[in-house]
Amino acid sequence: MNLDKWKSQLVRGILEYCILLMLDRKSCYGYEILQELSKYPIIASTESTVYPLLRRLQKENFLKSVWQDSAEGLPPRKYYALTTEGEAYLNAMNEEWEHLLSAIHDLKGE
Repeated sequence: MNLDKWKSQLVRGILEYCILLMLDRKSCYGYEILQELSKYPIIASTESTVYPLLRRLQKENFLKSVWQDSAEGLPPRKYYALTTEGEAYLNAMNEEWEHLLSAIHDLKGE
């Protein structure tokens, strides 16, 4: 049994959804997204996974970004936020997620 492989595939499949859920609450910069994900070991990810995903979502017009100066005098940070298309995409994902959870609960006999 290779539970780690299964978990890895599971995370790859839902990481995009998790990031969009975070950005639906507020704009975030990349490192902030990584920090938030690290609070949940099952979905914790690396820069080499998250940054390409953010770039792809932006290229697909689901995210927009803006550079903002840091209050602490650090280099500017690139903040990401949902576009109108991103909000619609997230709403569709939410519906599909509910269907998936319902199917899983049924299969488990709950």
